[in-house]
Amino acid sequence: MAVHNFQPTVYYTAIGAHEPVLHIDSGDTIITTTVDSGGRDKLDQSVTPRGNPQTGPFYVEGAEPGDTLSVHFDQLTPNRRIGRTATVVAPNVLDPGYVASQMPESGEAEWEIDTEKWTATLISPDTQLGKFAIPLEPMVGCFGVAPPRGQAISTATSSTHGGNMDYRGFAEGTIVYLPVFVAGALFHLGDGHAVQGDGEIVGTGIEISFDVQFTIHLIKGGNVAWPRAENDDYILTAGNARPLDQALQHATTELIQWLVELGLEKRAAHILLGQCVEYDIGNVFDPAYTMICKIKKSTLRQIGVLSSTS
Repeated sequence: MAVHNFQPTVYYTAIGAHEPVLHIDSGDTIITTTVDSGGRDKLDQSVTPRGNPQTGPFYVEGAEPGDTLSVHFDQLTPNRRIGRTATVVAPNVLDPGYVASQMPESGEAEWEIDTEKWTATLISPDTQLGKFAIPLEPMVGCFGVAPPRGQAISTATSSTHGGNMDYRGFAEGTIVYLPVFVAGALFHLGDGHAVQGDGEIVGTGIEISFDVQFTIHLIKGGNVAWPRAENDDYILTAGNARPLDQALQHATTELIQWLVELGLEKRAAHILLGQCVEYDIGNVFDPAYTMICKIKKSTLRQIGVLSSTS
């Protein structure tokens, strides 16, 4: 279990079977950086074309199609003082009549990021919000493994391999599980957000470069079809598709499958989710929308599916 300090010099705006930047073993930890969605680094300099550029890919020795990759987000920290957001809610999130007659002028907002006070403060444009400040909630908007059938999928969208899901729950301390489609898995990571509301409804979070640390474990075999994750409080699944109901279907089916794998009979899993399921919206802006289906770990402990230490 080694620790690798890796400084990227090349980035990709499609997740695919690119030449790996580093070979690692299961259990290894990677310390590295990401640029923001516009290709700007920690010095706020443009170093690569925009479009959610990804750091990686990282080749995991022994990973084969049909395996599962476990990625623990150890640390996710903004590494510069300025982050940027769009300022207008996406037209597809609004009534057509409002879009036609009442949309404000589009533009860009700048936020001052203070990692000591742990705040993001609006510094421009000058609006009625003034110097509005909110707590930081760093998360990664886009990550994944090389997809199947030789595809290279744009970092603008998402599918079974992960991708641009823009879910605010993909935060520090979260463990993500991804299906492996190619030898080495080829894990990519990028698109850091200092803060983002549910749905990424303006098309951005507070876009910023990150210092990141993550630890990868290889799980031989597994039945993961769509991205899964867990944190201290929940297990959750992500479905990526458009329309939104299809994304919900993928996420719900995957969570039922996970509950059955944990030892819950199918009828019990259906009854349980009927009253205890929770849904979050990852994004409703990208070509594929993201829905999250989740259930509290405390509920699973109550029925004996998880131990008190899980």
